[in-house]
Amino acid sequence: MQYRDPARFEFATAGRIVFGAGSLPQAADLFPTLGRRPLLVTGASPERARPLLDLLAARFVDVTTFAVPGEPDVALVRAGTAAARQAVCDSVIGFGGGAALDAAKAIAILATNPGDITDYLEIVGRGLTLVELPLPCVAIPTTAGTGSEVTRNSVIVSREHRVKVSLRHQMMMPRVAVVDPELTYELPPALTATTGLDALTQVIEPFVCTRANPMTDGLCQEGMVRAARSLRRAVAAAPQAPTPTATGRGTAPQPSGATPPHTPDRADLAVTPETAAAREDMAVASLFGGLCLANAGLGAVHGIAGPLGGMIDAPHGAVCAALLPPAIEGNLRALRERAPESPALSRYQRVAALLTGDPVAAPDDAVTWLRDLVEELGIPGLAGYGVDAALTVELVANAARANSMKANPIELTHAELTAIVEAAL
Repeated sequence: MQYRDPARFEFATAGRIVFGAGSLPQAADLFPTLGRRPLLVTGASPERARPLLDLLAARFVDVTTFAVPGEPDVALVRAGTAAARQAVCDSVIGFGGGAALDAAKAIAILATNPGDITDYLEIVGRGLTLVELPLPCVAIPTTAGTGSEVTRNSVIVSREHRVKVSLRHQMMMPRVAVVDPELTYELPPALTATTGLDALTQVIEPFVCTRANPMTDGLCQEGMVRAARSLRRAVAAAPQAPTPTATGRGTAPQPSGATPPHTPDRADLAVTPETAAAREDMAVASLFGGLCLANAGLGAVHGIAGPLGGMIDAPHGAVCAALLPPAIEGNLRALRERAPESPALSRYQRVAALLTGDPVAAPDDAVTWLRDLVEELGIPGLAGYGVDAALTVELVANAARANSMKANPIELTHAELTAIVEAAL
């Protein structure tokens, strides 16, 4: 694959980004200026959004709530769009993990465009172009992982076709993104780990992909530094009781030994300055990952993880984590064999230096560092989610056609993709 001219690039993002601990109350005055009758799209429990609901009530905003219990699929987005139209909503607010934010962005634009969601979906739909401006959309993440608050697409499950596909348009960028790290303080260790590993993946892949540019390079490198120094600390300091209502994209139950759901009392959270700093670092890494994937691209990890998400129920971040070390290893092997002059090799060396803190680290040191991190955080292999040899055949065929695969630093063969999946089992 050929790298684009780094001197020619575009950069687009949300109309406004408000970042900082405690920024949600400060940003609340923006919401009524975008609409007085918003559809509030939340995770599984709208009560998780009580602080936001109170802020909106104090500003005499008439709210209709719509819960997203898991991965947004075609049927759910249809229902959300119908709810927005029936309530004559004039705006949409997404509050939650990647699932809630993706659903909110999709509903915001489908509420103003004619036809059905399948008219506009990539791959399994008609792929028509969205033409009408969406309802104003505000995106407020409560996890640090997907970066969906600043991306131009929504990832939607088509259960009929057993794939995840995108609804995509430049107009889908949220009008305002509010990133308040305090909203992530309640995330339990497992969810902190899986979403954080998604964030880390999303600052590595755009850095080595064929569409990298100077602007995303800077954000990726800063994101890698922050995630490398803070992910372990954020997981170690996370409250032990799981909180199922902080729904992120792909936060399905773990493969075994799940603890009964319980949301910790905020008063019980021991948020030290070190914990707050770690959560802030991960929120920055997540935000930067969203900015970079939207303006550069991804690669083999998401090229495989995307299709797999439509085939099994598994946390998206855990799938990315299991795939990341073998995908980098597979890319390095292919580059050395078929493209030894590729600039991607020097970029992988830079990844290794940033992750390990060793300026002379070799590209393979990144694989070792990531493998150790994934093991330390207790992320299972893909076999723990039911991926086997038979499923691998279908998965590899789907991955080869995935949109994310187009920016991978080198085109991987069927055998190489198969080897990556098998190594991630």
